[in-house]
Order: sequence, then C-alpha cells, then structure tokens
Amino acid sequence: MNTINNNPNMVPLVCHGHTRPISSIEFSKQTQDGTFLISASKDGKPMLRDGLTGDWVGTFEGHRGACWDASLNEMATHAATASADFSCKLFNAITGDCLHTFSHKHIVKTCSFSKDSTKLITGGSEKIIRIFDLQRLDTSTTTTSNTNTNTNDNATAMTVPMSELTGAPSQIKTARYICNDELILSSCSDNADLRVWDARTNIICTTLKTENAVTSIEISEDGKYVTTADGKNVTLWEVSSFRAIKTWKMKYNMESASVSMKEGKFVCGGEDMWVHLYDCETGEEIGEPGKGHHGPIHCVRFHPDGKSYASGSEDGTIRIWRL
Repeated sequence: MNTINNNPNMVPLVCHGHTRPISSIEFSKQTQDGTFLISASKDGKPMLRDGLTGDWVGTFEGHRGACWDASLNEMATHAATASADFSCKLFNAITGDCLHTFSHKHIVKTCSFSKDSTKLITGGSEKIIRIFDLQRLDTSTTTTSNTNTNTNDNATAMTVPMSELTGAPSQIKTARYICNDELILSSCSDNADLRVWDARTNIICTTLKTENAVTSIEISEDGKYVTTADGKNVTLWEVSSFRAIKTWKMKYNMESASVSMKEGKFVCGGEDMWVHLYDCETGEEIGEPGKGHHGPIHCVRFHPDGKSYASGSEDGTIRIWRL
C-alpha cells in the first residue's frame, strides 16, 4: 500500500552567495519593512537577506578574514560582525556603510547588541567580553595600539570599551544580553557550562552546568527562555530561575538548536548533515529529516513567526524550510 510522506521539509529555499562555510545566521525581529536574515561566513562577507524569501539584500564589505558571527539590532537598522581579522565592525544595515571598526588584539568570535541598541558586546580568543557604548564613538574614546598584527605597521585606533569582563577559562564562543541588558550569558569553546555575568559589576554571578561545551545560544523573543546545544543535548532554560526545563537527547552531536515557543517545536542540526524538527512536548521527530546539505549543519534558527526556519552549513549554503 502506498502511503503519503507528510514531510514539511521537502523543498527548501536554497540561498547561494557565500563561497565558504556558514558560521552563523540570525533572523531580525518583525519590522515595518518585514524580517531579515543576516549570515556570517568564513568567506569574510556577511550578507543580509529577506527573511521570508531568502532574496539577497546586500553584502557588508570590509573584513579581511573569516566572519564568525553577525547580529542585527532590535529594529534591524544596524548590523555588527565579528571576524578573524581581529575586529568587530558596526554597519548601517540600510545603506551598508561601515560606521565603526572595533579593533581587538585577537580573533573576535561573537558580537551582539543590547535590547535598547545602545551597547555592543564582543568576545573571542582573548577570553574577554567587552561592552562598547554605541552612543560614544567619537575620537575621545580611542587610543592607539600596535598590537594588531593583521594591520599595517601604522598604529591603529582602538576604541576603549566601557567595561571588560575577565575570568572566562577559554575562548568566548557566544555572548548574549539577557534580563533587560542587566546580565550577559556566555559560553566557551573549550569548556562546558554557561556563565552568567552581571553587566553592572563585571563578575560571574552564577554558572549553569552542561555536559559539554555549549556551541549555540538562542534567546527567545520575549527574553524568558534560552535554548542551547551541547554535544547530543538540546536544552530549554528558564531565565527567571536559570533552571533547565527540558533536555532532549539527540542521536548525533548537534551544533545548533532553535525553539519556536509559538509552534511548540524545536529544530536542530549538526554533524549528520540533516536538519531535524521535533515536537517540544513529546520529543518526537516530525516528518523526515531535512536533507540536502552537503556538510555539517553549523547553525539553525526559527523565523519569528514560527512558520519557517533556516539552516547554514559547511557547504556554504543557507536553506529556508517552510512548515
């Protein structure tokens, strides 16, 4: 007897343009112009796309090394990108103009805006989380430094951060604001656990235990939940109590995970090169895995409306899967 494969993942939209592996993807919030999808790639050319169709909007130029992270502010008017060229750049997301370059002394792996878009946090190989005041980017906040070996012999301007958070045991993998910008949640590339920093005192106020190094952190749209991936674990945390509400055990190591609270589903991807969709309540996989990528999945994210999600892979493509 023939049966119908009721698979929601059958025909994804394939977004070409990057020439090297995708490092990160992020959807913007809903704006008056729609939603947008920003991507970082090892080709050093972050891109902006329409969040629904995947159509290319523009490319942010200027980096001279791989880009590890890219983020949009609350209204999607500005973008920040973290790069292996020892810098984080701030762009006008509407015109594509580079507004400022934050020089660092080593590779920058992560960047993110505060909810009110007035601050920017960065982290990377220096094991330091820096907080920059975006309302004070004038010459009075800069000093000169010759430490960046990725530049010419000439001294380069280094913007002075408003604060630095030190004490991470290894390279900062991801850092994101939580709790109305009062706390910062971070993970390390070589150490397990999530560290919660008090952005007012610059110290670690609590640690959330994980089995493995956390490779993905997602903050829910309302700020009440955090989704993480570490090894074969996908975990949903409650921010108010820092308690793990649910942990789902996968068959393979998952590099990234995303939850749609509206739809009660989560998506994850990793070393098996397939994109998996699950029901949050039952933990059952929905339909067949999304197939088509030709390399490990490095990042997945739900669209804000919960009706589609995107995946980025080692193969250099982004795919948008519609439910």
